[in-house]
Amino acid sequence: MGEPRFRIDHVQITVPRTLEAETRRFYGEGLGFREIAKPTELARNGGMWYQLGAVQLHVSLEDVDPAANGTSRRHIAYDVADLDAVEQELRRRGLDIIPDRQPTAGLRRFYLRDPGGNRLEIIQKID
Repeated sequence: MGEPRFRIDHVQITVPRTLEAETRRFYGEGLGFREIAKPTELARNGGMWYQLGAVQLHVSLEDVDPAANGTSRRHIAYDVADLDAVEQELRRRGLDIIPDRQPTAGLRRFYLRDPGGNRLEIIQKID
């Protein structure tokens, strides 16, 4: 069938407007993501964009209750080469790690929540 017709270009999540600065620190300083400029016509809306290899993460602002996200299982998974090193670095940066309560064959993982309550899964694929 050849190459897939679709690929992920970006993922968009939302956080409350009141948490914009805290969210920027979480993704920029906490996770070390590289922020990129938003198009001029979108920059006035606030929020931030990050480049992660070939995929972008778009964080938009809206009037949402972060507690509503705090129990949701929906998430974005980030694949890393060395889970232990990433966990150690994130703990050093003061981020709260949520242990994996459902181990799965072929991968190791842990979770985080951003200031808006969005769940992040950090995984390392293993043989």
